[in-house]
Amino acid sequence: MLYKQLVKYLCIFSCILIFQPIFVQGQAFSGAPDTMRLTLLQAEKQFLDSNLQLLAAHYNIQSEAALVEQARKWDNPLLVTDQNLYTNKKFFQHGVDKDGNPQGEVFVQVQQLIKTAGKRGKQVDLARTNVNIAEWQFKNVMRNLRATLKKDFYTIASLEGNAALFNDNMQRLEKLQGAMKQELAAGNIARKEYLRVQALIISLKQDMVQNSSDLLDAESELKTILQVTGNVFILPLTNDDYKTAVPAEGISQLLDSAKKYNTDYNQQMQQLQYNRQNLKLQRALAIPDITVGTEFDQSANYAPNYYGLALSLPLPLWDRNRGNIKSAGWQVKQEEVMMRQVDQKLDNDVLNAYQKLMLAVKLNENTSDAFYRDYSQLYMNIVESYNSRQIGMIEFLEYFNDYQQVRKNQLQQILNLHLAAEELNDVVGVDVSK
Repeated sequence: MLYKQLVKYLCIFSCILIFQPIFVQGQAFSGAPDTMRLTLLQAEKQFLDSNLQLLAAHYNIQSEAALVEQARKWDNPLLVTDQNLYTNKKFFQHGVDKDGNPQGEVFVQVQQLIKTAGKRGKQVDLARTNVNIAEWQFKNVMRNLRATLKKDFYTIASLEGNAALFNDNMQRLEKLQGAMKQELAAGNIARKEYLRVQALIISLKQDMVQNSSDLLDAESELKTILQVTGNVFILPLTNDDYKTAVPAEGISQLLDSAKKYNTDYNQQMQQLQYNRQNLKLQRALAIPDITVGTEFDQSANYAPNYYGLALSLPLPLWDRNRGNIKSAGWQVKQEEVMMRQVDQKLDNDVLNAYQKLMLAVKLNENTSDAFYRDYSQLYMNIVESYNSRQIGMIEFLEYFNDYQQVRKNQLQQILNLHLAAEELNDVVGVDVSK
């Protein structure tokens, strides 16, 4: 049974040799890509300078700001005129008769709508709140993209570390395989030992393929955020000192900061404010507006030249805007419920992110760098011991698998620490953990 499994591994190994992608520093690319080396600060600067989603959100703010100016404007005055068209078989008969009296009617009226109950001011308040909503939407887009940028940045760095580990182990295994092939030909080792090393190489190549696939996905997303196109590989330059501490602020202080800076929370606050202002406006719309005008009438009144003052307003008998007022009132209640939900979610998110960072920091503090250095040195000694036939195949494979898992755990631990810090920064809305 073992022999059949080893033969199966050999067949898989042959297929991988034929179809495997080219591994260049853990990167599956066709051709040699250009490498763009960026620190996190450089990546954030390029993101702010070139991202199209941010630009579109910025244009939306400008659009809403223009509506504030529009809301301040008065309604245009209305000009009404009426002149005689045909009288006494004559068109547009004007002038004076033989006695000097004016002939033909000329009527001119200018009207101005005057909004009552502060409607114009309430409309301006609504427009300003819309600007605030647009600004928080802009900040929300920036926040989400920035969080994705940092996640991809640290993920790529971690995957690059995995790639370096895989490549190093692959070189050692291939070197070992070459030596074992000669030993097998000389009859010094059993064939099953040689096949097990080949099976290990196949498994490692599969890990390399998956790692390269994950790397490509993260690279694609990061390049889109940074507006980078073409055959370019972004290589994150990270600080080797990854000691992140829990923020000095307590939970209550972090919650206060989150309510000040968190984009989801403040956007919901502005939406509630908008609906409350809209309710005030709908109540004001139930109060009739007044139209004031002055008019001149020639030859159509008791006086040859008549000047008058005109006032008009609708009588609120049938339409008192009650439906819109009720609708606006229910919208306020709906947004108040949503506000309570967002408030509760923010409390839970801050606490959750804070606790996750504490766990990551505690784990990192309990694991010394000396352990990883000593374990790496132990692995080197194990390889040499196996080459000199001081230990057997089973013991070597155990150490090999353990070493690879320990190194992967180390890289994942560093990644988890970065991601936990950035998650807390993201939910608070400002960098509280660095």
